Amino acid sequence: MSLFQLKVAEAQLTKSVLALVPWFVFLTSMPVLAGNLDRNKTPIDLIFDEGNRAELTMNVVAPDVTGRDSSGTVVGNVAESFRNIAAGVKLQFSERLSFAMLYDQPYGADTRYGGSPATTLFGGAVSRADSDALTILLRYDIAERIAIYGGPRVVGAKGNITLSGLAYTDANGYRVNFATDRALGYVIGTAYEIPEIAFRAALTYHSNIDLDMQTVETFPGAAPASTGSTRATLPQSLKMQVQSGVAANTMVFGSVRWSDWSKFTLDPNSPMTNLAILDDAWTYEIGIGQRFSKKFSARLSYSYEHEEGNMLVSPLAPAKNGQTVAVGGTYQLTPRIDISGGISYTWLGKALLETSPSNVVRGTFGENGALGVGARIGVKF
Repeated sequence: MSLFQLKVAEAQLTKSVLALVPWFVFLTSMPVLAGNLDRNKTPIDLIFDEGNRAELTMNVVAPDVTGRDSSGTVVGNVAESFRNIAAGVKLQFSERLSFAMLYDQPYGADTRYGGSPATTLFGGAVSRADSDALTILLRYDIAERIAIYGGPRVVGAKGNITLSGLAYTDANGYRVNFATDRALGYVIGTAYEIPEIAFRAALTYHSNIDLDMQTVETFPGAAPASTGSTRATLPQSLKMQVQSGVAANTMVFGSVRWSDWSKFTLDPNSPMTNLAILDDAWTYEIGIGQRFSKKFSARLSYSYEHEEGNMLVSPLAPAKNGQTVAVGGTYQLTPRIDISGGISYTWLGKALLETSPSNVVRGTFGENGALGVGARIGVKF
């Protein structure tokens, strides 16, 4: 091959691989069901897009989480369907300086047990949590291939818990409501890029965030309600992600993420003990993207989430570990507008339910899963 032909081939490879970049990250923010409260793994990929861009994403997840309690009673689906909305805008101020503002709903829980609290172990138990977050990022290219980025992140959260059923003994009927509180954290990261082959290695850190939620507790029997506040620390996380073009129209990618859920607590200022005991989580992802035409591209990925510790979990978070397969595609509707869609399925690992006293198995959940679908529209301007 002549030098001229080699240069032409290299240019064609660069052009075809770079065409993959705006869409291949779609579905990395699709919500999943996990034993912790993580739902979208706090993506910040928009800061890496070229030029000015805005995005709107909506995802829906339908879980099926069933099992048996220790008395042998079948427990029907306790995980309710949920949806997540995310939006973002990215502005290119100059060749080296860019800005992104991201909105997402990073954490959540929707668990509800059927049955009577007087005759079943968990009947009437409820766990519900909602959150939203606003992240502002600045990126600066300090060298041709090296960039740094970071900025503030504000997260708000609220929720309520009901301990109900014979498994909770004296606490059967306890209810607590956590009012919305917002607090400030930050994101910081660095990236190394080789644009000619769409290579990027990025390391991103999200700080922990300390909430102080006004709390109302209602105790079983005739005990009076209690008001106060509850401190909760949303976990820090660290994510390493790598992508690279490997052939014309083909890209591979992968990531590793650690999240510090063992530091998360919900311990009201009352005789009640910590209501949330979670384990640190490691999430691993690999995938491949393929551009089939000038207008259509597709993506396939596999991820595995490992939560440290044993299989014992709270009945209010009856899942442990998980494997997810996701497939999605993007269609370039116009030179400025693209639409994306995708579907995912998560297989959940075996989980053993415990209440106080600890280490006593009160139920077994296994062979469960969750189906997710998502859609996104992106606009260049």
